[in-house]
Amino acid sequence: MKGHQPIENLIYELSRLPGIGRKSAQRLTYYLLDQDLEDVESLAKALVRAKRDTKKCSVCSNYSDQDPCEICASPRRDRNILCVVEHPKDVVTMEKTGKFHGLYHVLHGVIAPQRGVGPMELTIPELLNRLGENDIDEVILATNPTRDGQTTALYLATLIQPMGIKCSRISHGIPVGGDMEYYDTLTVGTALENRVEMK
Repeated sequence: MKGHQPIENLIYELSRLPGIGRKSAQRLTYYLLDQDLEDVESLAKALVRAKRDTKKCSVCSNYSDQDPCEICASPRRDRNILCVVEHPKDVVTMEKTGKFHGLYHVLHGVIAPQRGVGPMELTIPELLNRLGENDIDEVILATNPTRDGQTTALYLATLIQPMGIKCSRISHGIPVGGDMEYYDTLTVGTALENRVEMK
């Protein structure tokens, strides 16, 4: 419709976000248009600031505004146990359980050949370097219980076990095919406590 190009552009950009379809994008667009200009500018500034001031931790690859991140820099963390997760949001989920006090490594995805994602597109080389340079006793593979998450866990186990490091997988008491972001903290905490060694 003529005269609606800015609205259409915003709907299009919002619809590119994960989990946001055209109808949701349209609803968000009209919600934002109803807000005061100051509120919308505040949102825009927060988006730009988060993108500009957030970086990957040089140790674990988690997103942080400091390097190393707060978890990697903390002297209170158990440095002999490492939990490998798919995405930064999974670190947040794990931390909410209060059950894990070690360190993390964020892969930023999973091995997915059908989408052209191989081990070199993830932070797997950085993980292996980290394991070789530090005294790690156990690696917990906390990838999601999806086909790609399981493939990634099995691949990592074949690389880690020959290094003489115990390799465990979080319990499959969490729903198969799910996404860790949507599990409650009790479910994640129980799965973490009931992890099994990969053989």
